[in-house]
Amino acid sequence: MERGLILLVAAVGVYVASGVQGISYLSFSNNTQVNISQIGCGVTKLCVQTPANCDPTGNTSCLFASVISSTSVAPNGSAMSFQLRGDSVGYIALGLTVNASQGTTMLFICAQNSSKNGSFFFQTMDQNNINGALTPADRITTEIRGIVNSNVIKCEFNVPNVNASKTQISSPTTFSLLLGTGTITGNGLSPFNISLNSGLLNLANPASNVPTTAPPVVNTTTPSSSGAVQPHAMLLLLSVLTLYVLLRA
Repeated sequence: MERGLILLVAAVGVYVASGVQGISYLSFSNNTQVNISQIGCGVTKLCVQTPANCDPTGNTSCLFASVISSTSVAPNGSAMSFQLRGDSVGYIALGLTVNASQGTTMLFICAQNSSKNGSFFFQTMDQNNINGALTPADRITTEIRGIVNSNVIKCEFNVPNVNASKTQISSPTTFSLLLGTGTITGNGLSPFNISLNSGLLNLANPASNVPTTAPPVVNTTTPSSSGAVQPHAMLLLLSVLTLYVLLRA
């Protein structure tokens, strides 16, 4: 019970009005506009969504995220800009992990505070990938902005120094993107329910999850057709005809 109250205080304590500085590692933007769409997906930003090909600007349920990654600079890693949109009465979240079945996942949570008329709040957490336990994480996040409209939550935020190089992954920008939702109860945040696991992607490559089309196979051999007369058959036919004409003469 005591742990639950600590998590609840941590979550509620992150709520701030737009443009107001919150906890020291979280920086909120003065710009409150949040514009999330599929424009640029696969070209300037990497996008994932569920259901497949759902439209984040539409009126149907759509859990959508996009990321733009800067060039990796050792040893700090890359700065990444994220967009997240989803439907929830509690929270939506984006996770970064190199292995969803072990280790931890960095979670970025955008939520609505039902006790304050659905006001937007933001939190960073770590998830234990073995037992699903959530613990607060002091992860620097900047330019946070978000809006809540009924059950639709939208948010944008920047994360500096994202780096996977301490793992066995060769690229410091290679992660699995996890999208999911959860509820908020009197004991804090409920477990993170994963709706999508992208598998390992190079977040610095906007097209890393865009299927490639293989070139058509060109058949260089001459096809054989039962209806075509082959050269040797034509010679044989001419020889038979010539012999027949000579015998009739």
